[in-house]
Amino acid sequence: MRVLVYSDDAGTREKVRLAIGRRPAADVPLVEIVECATQPAVLKHLDSGEIDIAILDGEAAPAGGMGVSRQAKDEVHNCPPILLIIARKDDRWLANWSRADAVVAQPLDPMAVAEAVADLMRRRLNLTGSNLPAQPVS
Repeated sequence: MRVLVYSDDAGTREKVRLAIGRRPAADVPLVEIVECATQPAVLKHLDSGEIDIAILDGEAAPAGGMGVSRQAKDEVHNCPPILLIIARKDDRWLANWSRADAVVAQPLDPMAVAEAVADLMRRRLNLTGSNLPAQPVS
């Protein structure tokens, strides 16, 4: 599955990439990470229909992930599930406004990120009618 990671901060993108690894859970497919540092690149990839999950940094600048999430949910046909990274747990109400499908808070807990991504992958597979592998593949 193709997972888009958006942040203007290369360090944040790296933390997310390391948390996901090649496969965030044994019962989901391998992931291919697509990194983006700008809003136009995110929208271009989402419009292509080739992204299965998007992970957006709510603190990205100049376009924050919350606004990008809301725009994508409004404008991208069959928008993939979105995981939003928020700076504070109190920002959950903004994540709801952005229509994100899941939220993780900073500082990033690698286990929480992997679990959230795996859950979104399972949902995506169910929505597209794909079948999960019968046996985990190493």
